[in-house]
Amino acid sequence: MSEICTVSQTAAAREGGVWRIGSRESKLAVVQSQMVLDHIKTHHPELSLELVTMKTTGDIILDRSLDKVGGKGLFVKELDKALTDGRSDMSVHSLKDMPMEVSKELPIVAFSKREDPRDVLILPAGAEEPDFSKPVGCSSLRRMLQFGKLYPQARFKLIRGNVQTRLNKLDSGEYGATLLAAAGVKRLGLESRISRYFEPEEMIPAAGQGILAVQGRAGEDYSFLDSFKDQEGTICALCERAFVRKLEGGCSSPVAAHAKIEDGKLHLRGLYYDEATKGWLTGESWAEADEETAEKLGADFAEKLRMDYQTGAGQR
Repeated sequence: MSEICTVSQTAAAREGGVWRIGSRESKLAVVQSQMVLDHIKTHHPELSLELVTMKTTGDIILDRSLDKVGGKGLFVKELDKALTDGRSDMSVHSLKDMPMEVSKELPIVAFSKREDPRDVLILPAGAEEPDFSKPVGCSSLRRMLQFGKLYPQARFKLIRGNVQTRLNKLDSGEYGATLLAAAGVKRLGLESRISRYFEPEEMIPAAGQGILAVQGRAGEDYSFLDSFKDQEGTICALCERAFVRKLEGGCSSPVAAHAKIEDGKLHLRGLYYDEATKGWLTGESWAEADEETAEKLGADFAEKLRMDYQTGAGQR
């Protein structure tokens, strides 16, 4: 069953009312929410829009890794409550930060066009090479595993907070490097800080990385978002999330997936991680590029990687 919601085209429109867009308070979250708001304004100038920001539990608790305090759901629960209570009418999220299971009452109603999905290396201001005498600031086991394969000399130390907070900690000398998502760095206008891009063949991104998701309430009419929806972004999002969902990849799991459409075919690259052995396996697969096939490819390939790992096949 497709994750994306097809909303009722007969839902009552807000005549003279305001559509309130919920967002986390971080600068990146606001920039991303403003992108959605500006798009709606451009295509539907008749609508009244308002941005409503709020601090989430995930933004407040910064001294522990997410798996110790409740997972990625900490970044959405306050926004979900605002949607449920009617204090907002839609929420904008970085798709990679959304839990794999989404309430039927609060469905994803639109996926955006994808920004650069790659992970990037950021160095302290003025540095030209990573200083491996200091730890690499990282809170993602997915990134640690794959970066550690490329740079076996690296050691890691937890880093949390928004992009600006992480860059400040990096520039203060606490870390020798850090790893971030290219999409967020670019959206903040900080592309000049990027020292190295990691291609998906080197470091498979988190599912949904670079894609924005708009979440709404079941039964509302969000047809004004039709021009915002991106077909390729939707197909890739559904495929990647189906892959991770099949493997029950939680907030602490380094399960990763990256899909793209090439020559009319959907190409999926995935990473399977075995919690018991701490071993991992990567691979790739292809299928037809449509929404229904995308979710099947994600789920089927996840199961294949699991079996390949258990039988000793595949690239480790």
